[in-house]
Order: sequence, then structure tokens, then C-alpha cells
Amino acid sequence: MNLLLDTHSFLWWVANDRRLSGNVIREVGSELNTVYLSAASGWEIAIKARLGKLPLPEAPDTFVARMVAHHALTVLPISMRHAVYDFTLPNHHSDPFDRLLVAQAVTEELVLVTNDEKIASYRVATLW
Repeated sequence: MNLLLDTHSFLWWVANDRRLSGNVIREVGSELNTVYLSAASGWEIAIKARLGKLPLPEAPDTFVARMVAHHALTVLPISMRHAVYDFTLPNHHSDPFDRLLVAQAVTEELVLVTNDEKIASYRVATLW
């Protein structure tokens, strides 16, 4: 299975947070699955850290790169196809980062790992 971590799922995964479901722990941890982290999540983390809304143990660029390498994640760049797909999405969610993650999951045929109920309103495969 090809999985795309939502930003909160990534942060909870690297922190070994108890809020992760058993399904997420099993599937993200499985060597049979490829797990992606979107550049959009890196951007969101950087913005939240700069605004003081997300305390990190080190600078966001260092933290994200270290966690991607440590957890053997595959970085998913943002393409023009992903960006313009937003036009086709209904207005279930106003967060541009979440909308971009939905667009990436749909266009790349990935399962989005999230517990965001608004994302479940889209026609996108999710795991929680």
C-alpha cells in the first residue's frame, strides 16, 4: 500500500504518540508499504514553527530531514498537477495544506493517513 501522511500523522508518528490508531501503527510501520511525506507538510511545519505554534527540538529543516531519513519516508514534491487539482475539490475543508494533501492523494493514488473528519468528506482513500 502507498500511504501519504497528513501533517499531524507525521508529527504523531515521529513522536510515537498514543493518539495513533492501531491501524496506522501497523500499516505505517510495515515494510510492505511505501510511506510518503508531502513537501506541503514540511511547509506547514515550517510556518507553524515560525509562528510559535509548533515547538520543535531543532530548526524545522533539520528536524524534518532527520525524521524523513530516520523513518525511511519518501518525500512527495508538489507538482502543478497537484496544485491545480484543488479547483475540482468541493469546499469541505478551508485549510489549503489539507486540500493539497487530498489533491496529492487522489492524483497519485495514495491512501491518506489522517483522522481529520473533514478530509473524510472527500472522495479520497483514508486510513485511521
